[in-house]
Amino acid sequence: MTKAGERVLYTIENCTLSTLHKRCYMALIMNPYSERTPDFQYHNLLETVLQNGIRSPAPQGVDTFSVVGPPSLRFDLNVNGFPVITERKIGFWQQPIGEICAFINGVDTIAGLEEFGCSYWKAWANSPYAREMGLAPGELGPGSYGPAFHAFPTADGGTFDQFKHLVEQIRELPYLKTHVVTPWIPYYTVRGKGKARKVIVAPCHGWIFVNILGGTLYLYLLQRSADIVVGVPSNFVQYSALALMLTHLTGYERAVYVHSFFDAHIYENQIPWITEILVRTPRPFPTLSLSEEGLRVKDIHDFRREHFAL
Repeated sequence: MTKAGERVLYTIENCTLSTLHKRCYMALIMNPYSERTPDFQYHNLLETVLQNGIRSPAPQGVDTFSVVGPPSLRFDLNVNGFPVITERKIGFWQQPIGEICAFINGVDTIAGLEEFGCSYWKAWANSPYAREMGLAPGELGPGSYGPAFHAFPTADGGTFDQFKHLVEQIRELPYLKTHVVTPWIPYYTVRGKGKARKVIVAPCHGWIFVNILGGTLYLYLLQRSADIVVGVPSNFVQYSALALMLTHLTGYERAVYVHSFFDAHIYENQIPWITEILVRTPRPFPTLSLSEEGLRVKDIHDFRREHFAL
């Protein structure tokens, strides 16, 4: 018992903060594949938007069907594996991991993303918006994920590395409710008369909240705009990988990943694909793990897509 107002050292599972530092660089403990059950949450999300989506025009020229705030998806990585969906080919699974690693390191060009093994940004290499924003071809802009994550502009003219400080704060003060990362630099993303937008694609995901409860790391992702057929399966992979990075670096063996949406949408020309996916039966999720080299990484900036095995 402690007296009212008395300050006590926070503990997790009878481990002091100094002990937690010694526990760093560990791997998640996962149930064997034979004990996992098929997960239908992605199916349910597709059905929800397909049945309830409100039609609206999109800049791409193809109408979308949107649902605002559909039910969140919750994945206990230790119990049921990693949400790499099994109803379609995911041969590109390393690319979204390369993408998140690039953004953590501040990459803001198409060429830089390709160096990290992510090539699906090529379509934006010669964006018609670049010239009017004063950007060179292949630049994503100072309002993109990389600058926001790695060099968020501060009031004194400096920069702030959000992921560096996220890992440090989780290690030092795990009980806080302020383990947060944002991809959004407002004055670079707004549009309208007199506004100086400076980003080719406004960040669609990357609002990250971390909580440590009962020795488990909870990673909660809020996604502003979610193309649930093409984009979301990639986001599942990269944020599961991020959870794996964070648990490894902060010494936790259990992780839960929660994925929430603001505008979840499908495009009209995707409906035939959705129909086909929905008649397929999901299989149990696979295991995403760190390689031996990945287990030796001690700085979040040093992770690369090659450090993960599926």
